[in-house]
Amino acid sequence: MNNLLQLKKIKSHDSDEGQPVGAGPDMAPAKCPDLYVGRLHLTDFRSYGRVTIKPEGRSVVLTGPNGAGKTNILEALSFLSVGRGLRGCKLSEVSRRLPHGRGNWAVAARLETPDGTKDLGTGVMPGSDDEAGDLSLKDKRIIRIDGENGTGTTQFGDILQVAWLTPQMDRLFIEAPSGRRRFLDRIVANFHSCHMREVNAYDRVMRERNRLLQEDARQALWLDALESRMAEHGVAVAAARLDAIDRLTGAIADAASCFPQAVLRVDGLLEAGLMQGPALSVEDNFRKLLRDNRALDGRSGRTGDGPHKSDLLVTHKEKSMPADLCSTGEQKALLIGITLASARITAMSFGAPPILLLDEVVAHLDKVRRASLFDELAALGSQVWLTGTDQILFEELGARARYYRVENNQVAEV
Repeated sequence: MNNLLQLKKIKSHDSDEGQPVGAGPDMAPAKCPDLYVGRLHLTDFRSYGRVTIKPEGRSVVLTGPNGAGKTNILEALSFLSVGRGLRGCKLSEVSRRLPHGRGNWAVAARLETPDGTKDLGTGVMPGSDDEAGDLSLKDKRIIRIDGENGTGTTQFGDILQVAWLTPQMDRLFIEAPSGRRRFLDRIVANFHSCHMREVNAYDRVMRERNRLLQEDARQALWLDALESRMAEHGVAVAAARLDAIDRLTGAIADAASCFPQAVLRVDGLLEAGLMQGPALSVEDNFRKLLRDNRALDGRSGRTGDGPHKSDLLVTHKEKSMPADLCSTGEQKALLIGITLASARITAMSFGAPPILLLDEVVAHLDKVRRASLFDELAALGSQVWLTGTDQILFEELGARARYYRVENNQVAEV
């Protein structure tokens, strides 16, 4: 049967499709989150052929050896948000490898929200993708909401928010600005639903300008039009980032947390301009800069400055130390603190806290800080999906979570 047919209708909690894990009325939490995944079903996703998890109203702890498939489950959930998931990979890379080729992956979830139950689904259909490449090799992303076709992943953002931390992000503060910029933009999108549309629109127009500069830089009128659009989208992106930084700064200052306070700043041309003058002036100045730099950008094949070059600068407030000079443990703690502050703002602005995906996040935390993290998560009211190698790391969670063992691409409740 075509896997994508499963996206048309997610069956009820009593479905016997696949191998459900996670049940038991005696395990029900005292209070369910306002928004949570009650049922998750994967088909031909990464290492999984078919698996169903039914956490209902509880958080989830997935433990098992490295390479067992724990992160794959978190990645599946991350596809219920805007973009390409927590690994940012090509759609074809997600499909399970089969002897005769690869499967067509699908993720289906039953979501309980303050407005009622929502059935969400996404998957891939061979044919055409939304990125450059060989058309014969590309795939099409399918979005399903309550049995109807969706127009894009941005529709998921109107229903739920998803945030994550992964081990790959542990080097966020010491690697290239692009990773910090993506991290910030995901946070901004939780407060401004159209933010990623603006980011993507800016990138598309910038690529078109770069192409035209290399092919025929004499097209002045067309370049004028592209640069005007770049200026409009770019200023919108920069303004949303500054607003998010202001909100995060307030949330961090108000928090009673064991995690260090972070001082946040965006270092960027347009962001700096907006802090000094009106948006229309910033647009005009950026448009003029683009026009003046056509020859230079044409030779280099790229646009030299703009919001695509901005950087998120983070400082450990108590130590007055840039994050990149802090210890590995301090950098991890700063990331957790920023993520928790973002989740608190999302809970207020969106009306429900985000679903949090925390991959190996407690590995470098001592027992006291682990317990404090779990308490903060409980106070936030999010459904949290956590992974780790040893269940003992999560003992402070107690009955607030369901526990699953992941091994050899099998998932079983403990």
